[in-house]
Amino acid sequence: MTSQQPITIFSSGFAVGTLGGLIGLGGAEFRLPLLIGLFGFDALSAVILNKAISLVVVASSLPFRMGAVPFASILERWDVIVTILAGSLAGAWYGAGLATKLKSKTLYRILAILLLLIAVALLYGHESSSSNTPLLMGVSLAIAGVIVGFGIGVVAALMGVAGGELLIPTIVLLFGVDIKLAGSLSLAVSLPTMIVGFTRYSQDKSFSIIKAKKSFLLMMAAGSLLGAFIGGRLLGVIPVSLLLPILAVILVVSSIKVWRHS
Repeated sequence: MTSQQPITIFSSGFAVGTLGGLIGLGGAEFRLPLLIGLFGFDALSAVILNKAISLVVVASSLPFRMGAVPFASILERWDVIVTILAGSLAGAWYGAGLATKLKSKTLYRILAILLLLIAVALLYGHESSSSNTPLLMGVSLAIAGVIVGFGIGVVAALMGVAGGELLIPTIVLLFGVDIKLAGSLSLAVSLPTMIVGFTRYSQDKSFSIIKAKKSFLLMMAAGSLLGAFIGGRLLGVIPVSLLLPILAVILVVSSIKVWRHS
């Protein structure tokens, strides 16, 4: 590692964290292409490192939000958390196991497609509005929540992300929850989901990348945390109508580069 690399690693993490903070997310979707394209990690190593950094960022973000959304308000919607977790935990285990079995070329292409889908979700799901009325009721709502949760768990494990860009619109539209509360609920779902995915990855030999690149991981995580904090303070300064299309374009370009990387 040259003397310039720690600065590059920290500044890259900072940029990713700031981008995520500006829209109320962790930014792992933007970190993944950097790990592959800029730092040259293979697909699976990049996903595992991204998962580790995302876990640190998410674990730190939930307490930060307590000032804006009281813990009691989160507990009141325990039904949302339990329903989605019932699917996402299984999805995370399955997704992580799948990632370790896929050929590198196949994983690159899956990641490219998922980056493209995240760009779409960012554009059309981030500003979801709620009527405070669940889309479904009773057993139908529970079944839908588990199924969607499973899908989100798979995607989060495959990409090493928290999945907030998918969880927030799901919670808002499916359960009729206010978007501010949905952000905290998504973190409450993301943390255990990520832990399950991380645990599954730890059973694969590729997990040794965590120990081998411990300094890299810590530097990137530190930059991401600082960026997320500053980005969160700047939330709303840049109009969302301007910011989201720019971020979506970044993800589309990243998707193309990751596909070609395969």
